[in-house]
Amino acid sequence: MTGGGAELGARLRARDLSAAPAALNVLESRTRREEAAALLAEVSPARLGGEAPAHVVGITGPPGAGKSTLLSALVRAWRAGGRTVAVLAVDPSSKRSGGALLGDRARIEADPGDRGLFIRSTAAGGRLGGLAPATRAAAQALAPAFDMVVIETVGVGQSETDVAEAADTVAVVVQPGSGDVLQFLKAGIMEVPHVLVVTKADLGTVAQRALGDLRAALRSLGERGVPVLAVSSVPPVTGVAELVAALDGHRAGLDIAAVRLRARRLGALADYVAEHGERGLRALGGRREAERWLGEQPEGLSEPELARALESRASA
Repeated sequence: MTGGGAELGARLRARDLSAAPAALNVLESRTRREEAAALLAEVSPARLGGEAPAHVVGITGPPGAGKSTLLSALVRAWRAGGRTVAVLAVDPSSKRSGGALLGDRARIEADPGDRGLFIRSTAAGGRLGGLAPATRAAAQALAPAFDMVVIETVGVGQSETDVAEAADTVAVVVQPGSGDVLQFLKAGIMEVPHVLVVTKADLGTVAQRALGDLRAALRSLGERGVPVLAVSSVPPVTGVAELVAALDGHRAGLDIAAVRLRARRLGALADYVAEHGERGLRALGGRREAERWLGEQPEGLSEPELARALESRASA
């Protein structure tokens, strides 16, 4: 017996890592919305007495940049330091089933017997590179139970902005010699990362040139505080300890309550608009009025509770 949503939420709140698979089954189901809402209410700040302790990290970047190899090295470092880790690997959605197309452990090296590590593929939700509401919900549900919760995206389309709203810290990964720097400048992606990572540092000169290009690009945008690191994930591994420290340093400087409160409110509004469209938004008086009204709601509410409050207001 895995229990209902509320029971699973209570187990996660008690840091019972074994509840994670069943909890995500509930959150990903299209027919268990009430259970999902009950689960998320159990892990809301109101029930926790504050924000969940996990560090939620987003890993994004262009396809082929080496995100999964890098994440495998990060996971090993975190586990070696005694931290529990949950990885949500966002895959392209199957048009037929809506599920993830790639295997959840195919891309990330892991010891299947490690009970302190949980890896799950989640579907992108029909938007190329975007995050499905279930992925955001999964991160929120796992944050009370694990020390680290990682969202790894396919790195195209909507993913950069979506993951920035779901994660405390975002690392953008690029490979040297790819020309991604200019693409980042054109697309405005440089506004997103808290840490920039150049993979394949073992390539030497070409990796150092990429580091210089990224730092110059950040200076041109007036962004001087963003760490830019070179990492080699193949033996001999280099730069991973420095990346761990950079991620931790960003998290330490955050007003985590304010960051997550804003994310929950934006997520609730996004879910409401996805379900009710522009007509529903007009019923709230427009986006600006909806955001103003959300800002007046109690801070400890979960995303589903906020979304239901929006629906009640629209129908009033």
